[in-house]
Amino acid sequence: MRTILENYGSILLLLMGIVVGSIIGLWYPDLVTYIKPLGDIFLNLLFVSIIPLLFFAITSSVSSIDNGNKLGKIIGTMTAVFLVTLIIAAATTVLALYIFPVNSNIDQTSIGENPLTNDGSNWGDKMVSFLTVSEFNLLLNRQNILAFVIFSFLVGIAARKAGENSTAFVAFVRSGNEVMKQLLIIIMTIAPIGLGAYFAFQVKTLGPQLFGFYAKPMALYYIFGTVFFFVFYSLYAFIAKGKLGPKLYWKNNIIPSLTALSTCSSLATMPPNLAAAKKIGIPGPIANVVIPLGNTLYKNGSAISSILKIYVAFSLLGWDFFTWETIIIAIGITILVTIVAGGIPNGGYIGEMLMISVYGLPAEAIPAVMIIGTLVDPLATILNATGDTVAAMLVTRFSKDKFDSPIAKKVQEV
Repeated sequence: MRTILENYGSILLLLMGIVVGSIIGLWYPDLVTYIKPLGDIFLNLLFVSIIPLLFFAITSSVSSIDNGNKLGKIIGTMTAVFLVTLIIAAATTVLALYIFPVNSNIDQTSIGENPLTNDGSNWGDKMVSFLTVSEFNLLLNRQNILAFVIFSFLVGIAARKAGENSTAFVAFVRSGNEVMKQLLIIIMTIAPIGLGAYFAFQVKTLGPQLFGFYAKPMALYYIFGTVFFFVFYSLYAFIAKGKLGPKLYWKNNIIPSLTALSTCSSLATMPPNLAAAKKIGIPGPIANVVIPLGNTLYKNGSAISSILKIYVAFSLLGWDFFTWETIIIAIGITILVTIVAGGIPNGGYIGEMLMISVYGLPAEAIPAVMIIGTLVDPLATILNATGDTVAAMLVTRFSKDKFDSPIAKKVQEV
């Protein structure tokens, strides 16, 4: 029981807050007016922390990348594998949602129109406004957060090129990153209260039909996520090592999968993943780079849930998700979310803030995407954590390195 509370305590507290908020919204609607400001305070704290948090996280990560030749080759191959497979995860989720739509029966007449499709600008103007701003102070506006992310990447690259002259600056951004992580942990302690207050407001406003709406995307996520887990990870293992690949992967992936499920932590799954990599025969230099970095940067489960969250928010607001513009931006946001938010405690919430800012979603959609993220966490953790090992197999294959069969055989015999 103690272990369960340690591993799932934050999720249980969030769910408890949602349940209490639902009860208040259903049976004590007059109280909602008094508790909704608690939700506003929580969201405002998240919004004001996102800009410095992203800057320090991105800049410190990019500026700290090693320039070694072999490491550079591994990282280059790893980056390609991560990007392509994350796009596959996001795109197949879009396809699944198109084939099996999760439509909302909630009345959306008072919520408003999608600003992306009603601002009168052409695609070129929108790309310029998404990626750049004309004044530095505009970077600090969360409505221009993609431009800010690009700026942070460029600062990190510039710090690397500056060499020894950037030592003090790199130390500063690393320290800032640690400070902002602690700030987010402090803010997230009030998440159960903040989300509960907002959910009470939603239940009061939208009624009990809200609960039925959440059941549909949850069912789709768990069914589609399970299929993706077995089908695509088997396919990736086959591409990496032929017919022997899927057998080796699934034989050695049992312990990592159970670890991810029982702890709900990608970090706790990393040691079993490294042990599994040795048994599969993944070379040590590749496993020791790809799996730790993948633990932070590579999250298939988060990619799938990111698309689902955007779809749910659009459905809740009555907006059309299936436009090329919306889908392309959704996939781009998904990649950014998995890369940027992976190393941040409760980084999924920062990813959700990124999504909300880019699309200009109203406050009514914020609790919806946060609640989806909480409910999908167990399966998302399995997909996130165990995907690192199969990604390492693909990196071995495409970097033209060789699987270490003698070590694999020796470990298996032991």
